[in-house]
Amino acid sequence: MNDYFLRQIQLWGEETQNSLRDKKVAIIGCGGLGSSVSIPLGSSGIGTFYLVDFDTVSLHNIHRQIAFRTDDIDKPKADVVAKLLEDRCPFVTAVPKVMDFEAFTKEEIAVDLIIDATDNLPVRKKINDFAKETDTPWIYGSVEEFNGQVCFFDKASFDVFKITDRKPGGIAAPIVMQIASFQANLALRYLAGEEVKKDLLYYLSYKEGELDIQKFNLPV
Repeated sequence: MNDYFLRQIQLWGEETQNSLRDKKVAIIGCGGLGSSVSIPLGSSGIGTFYLVDFDTVSLHNIHRQIAFRTDDIDKPKADVVAKLLEDRCPFVTAVPKVMDFEAFTKEEIAVDLIIDATDNLPVRKKINDFAKETDTPWIYGSVEEFNGQVCFFDKASFDVFKITDRKPGGIAAPIVMQIASFQANLALRYLAGEEVKKDLLYYLSYKEGELDIQKFNLPV
């Protein structure tokens, strides 16, 4: 195991690396963000993932949802991502939950962190409410066109957002991976006990190919 995680052990030592095996993370949504965030976190040595998604793979998903191939069409997304994680990351237990988030909450599974990888504002509201009820931090992420948002919610509430049933517009694959990478970095730092800025909303956009990042402190 030490050889496998050699470069991370050089970063923060064996004790921290070993502690990641005891961490449990729920990823809500196994599409673009969910598949892109699960791979680096699984590769980092986090022990257990609960992968929550009721949907199946469609052809139009594949260009931006890196876990899937055309052979996976019509398979449950959670099952495919779970198998990929366990095949690629030998120290991971990946538990697929082919269900919606509300059904998952009824299973009363305790986790250290929830990662939002949905594209649905009402579901994010439910994640926020559940996180408050269970005192569980969560990381919000959204993408649309060449833009994205990320926030590590701790004391702040998602209620500052206007909750509608609006669907996202077109999405380019690279911004999905960038936002997922941002979420994964925040998650890994938190789970490893490193400092993380909380309740700060990041808005990333590309203007003529140049990355612009704006930051907004959310009320707590």
